Amino acid sequence: MIGFYNYTVILTYMSLLSSIAGMMFTVNGYFKTALACLAFSGLCDMFDGKVARRKKDRTEDEKNFGIQIDSLCDVICFGAFPVLLAYRMGVNSIPGIFILMWYGMNGVVRLGFFNVMETKRQEETDEVRKYYSGLPITSIAIILPLVCVTKPWIPCDFRLLLHCTMLIVGTLFVVNFKVRKPKNITLAIFVGIVCLALLKIFHVF
Repeated sequence: MIGFYNYTVILTYMSLLSSIAGMMFTVNGYFKTALACLAFSGLCDMFDGKVARRKKDRTEDEKNFGIQIDSLCDVICFGAFPVLLAYRMGVNSIPGIFILMWYGMNGVVRLGFFNVMETKRQEETDEVRKYYSGLPITSIAIILPLVCVTKPWIPCDFRLLLHCTMLIVGTLFVVNFKVRKPKNITLAIFVGIVCLALLKIFHVF
């Protein structure tokens, strides 16, 4: 079988499988469950790099495969999946369709640029990346659930908020500004916030 199979890519594949399931839920109108799948994909993506770096004896081919497979999965998990979810939740006007096209294109551009720069960086240093250029595409797994939890309280049409969210997030993918890579405590806070948002969406409390 082609490919590399070890524990360094398990979380990446779990993220992909969750998003594929989420797209099926989306098509069938189970938006809350789809949002949970998106959040779980984001959770897996937060830690897949940390898991991969624990394997110190990776070959260059394994490292490059990890970079490529991570971005390929991200295109589906945080590019195509949010586009489909946003479309089914109301971003289906003519302007909305163009916004989603813009979001999807910028997501691909961002990931392609990241692959080039990350491959180059790893050839020059073994240091852990400290900053991202532009908004990480994974951020939609945090932003979209948080936006959805505000639905009962916003004074405007929720669909308008979704339109604006996808436009702004998609634009920030390719704007050249530095975003500090979050530390473990920050990641834990993000996880907690998204979990609370999902519990609220499911009316647990």
